[in-house]
Amino acid sequence: MVDRDAVPPQVSGNLDLVRFDSETGLISVGGSRVVMLDTLALGLLRKELIDTLGATVARGLLTRFGYAHGRRLADMVRNMFPDGDIEQRRRLGPQIFKLEGLFVRQSASAATSPEGATWEYSYEAEQHILHFGISDTPVCWTLCGLVSGYASGCQGREMYGFEDRCIGKGDPACHIVARTLEEFGDHPPAELAFFKKESLDESLRQVLRTLKQIERRLKIKKRELAEIGEDSFDDSGIVARSAAMRKVLGLANSVAAVDSTVLISGETGSGKERVALFIHDRSLRASAPFVAVNCAAISEPLLESELFGHVRGAFTGATQDRIGLFEGANGGTLFLDEVAEITPAMQVKLLRAIQEREIRRVGENKNRKIDVRIISATNREILREVEEGRFRQDLLYRLRVVELTLPPLRERREDILPLARFFLGEASDRMKRHVMGIVPKAADQLVAYSWPGNVRELQNAMERAVALAQGQLVTPGDLPEEIRQAVPTPSLARRTRSLEQVEKEYILAVLEKTGGNQTQAAKLLNVGTTTVYRKLKKYKEAREAK
Repeated sequence: MVDRDAVPPQVSGNLDLVRFDSETGLISVGGSRVVMLDTLALGLLRKELIDTLGATVARGLLTRFGYAHGRRLADMVRNMFPDGDIEQRRRLGPQIFKLEGLFVRQSASAATSPEGATWEYSYEAEQHILHFGISDTPVCWTLCGLVSGYASGCQGREMYGFEDRCIGKGDPACHIVARTLEEFGDHPPAELAFFKKESLDESLRQVLRTLKQIERRLKIKKRELAEIGEDSFDDSGIVARSAAMRKVLGLANSVAAVDSTVLISGETGSGKERVALFIHDRSLRASAPFVAVNCAAISEPLLESELFGHVRGAFTGATQDRIGLFEGANGGTLFLDEVAEITPAMQVKLLRAIQEREIRRVGENKNRKIDVRIISATNREILREVEEGRFRQDLLYRLRVVELTLPPLRERREDILPLARFFLGEASDRMKRHVMGIVPKAADQLVAYSWPGNVRELQNAMERAVALAQGQLVTPGDLPEEIRQAVPTPSLARRTRSLEQVEKEYILAVLEKTGGNQTQAAKLLNVGTTTVYRKLKKYKEAREAK
């Protein structure tokens, strides 16, 4: 099974490379446990990675997996034959590769021969052809990583292997050439990027950008539907019919274009994080991460590690290096919710990170540069916190280049019903229930209530109403007791609506449920599609005439 000349002569006489324990079922190669995997199962895994993540991301993952496997084999061989020279270890590697069933024949060691190495019956090429057919490019991604990792471990310097011929693209055999980066000269192959984690990160960022574009298109459709009625939505789902909220969003839209820090103040549940996300989505950082952390929910020692990260052994339980949220949000936006809850000691560290644009992981001596936009929020009166010595004034100056103050829901009553309908649609979709509107009396109670919990309380109330509703409309009995007990005052009571207005609200609610699909809405309403089209055109013309 093994070429005896490939191993040091002092051990070739009693070489026992592969062992199988019939009692326990353990298989080992060179003393390290291995497992047998069906090639079809590996092929299905490869197909799942490509179908789910795309060929670029899948190739990066499989290449780096193969590289790690190769480095591990090199370490194993070095431990088995500590007295063997580099050449002997290189020659033993291909024998182990064949024992693992990765290919049938290899003519030379890619790590030593200028001509490279040739193999036949590559399992990886076989499976790629089975699932995807003949490729235009080489497909033995894992094997290239394997040879590269093994050669790097043997040589003690980084080497990278690439196929110039591959069975997967119709060649009679696979051929790989492995070189150091210097040996490739001034024009290294583009495939080198697949060995780097940064290539995977960029591919994932591209996936994120695509998803965000799709999300924006869906939100634009929802906004267009809202514009047919009387509700005012922005394309992130924030309702802004009231003058106060429109003013806030106008300022938020302006500040999004610049990279200044923003402090958002307002009562608990008033929608501060949604406004922060609104700013991020309209900024030049929109394609990068938006990372949020609730500073009040984390103790000071943990918050430092959470924000800045830590290195292995920095404290009890730190078993491995971990990046912090600053690094995780690099290039994007870090949202510090309830920032006034941070202790004075932690405020000093946060101030330094913002001023110097660099952080230091817990237990580490070197600084790391960061590029993060900070948006913070608080439900406290921040100036009073400064006056009473609980919050640093210099940190406030850094965080509050621009301040946005969100009005509580009780001061923007024009937004209550549009918000209620928005949350009703969200909850109905999530629970897969056909609740499409609110009866007038229930709407009166929603407007009459004072909403101490603000938008968050309204969202929870509509989720409860969807769960309890017996029909397609929310009734007063579906609302929480405190909302049912609210007494409408003359200034708050809504005027009696006409039948036409009730019809309009119901049609729009059904349309929102169907995502703007007029054909599906017509079926639910039991009317013709032409009728729905005519009604919507009428509503839009009436709105434009105002």
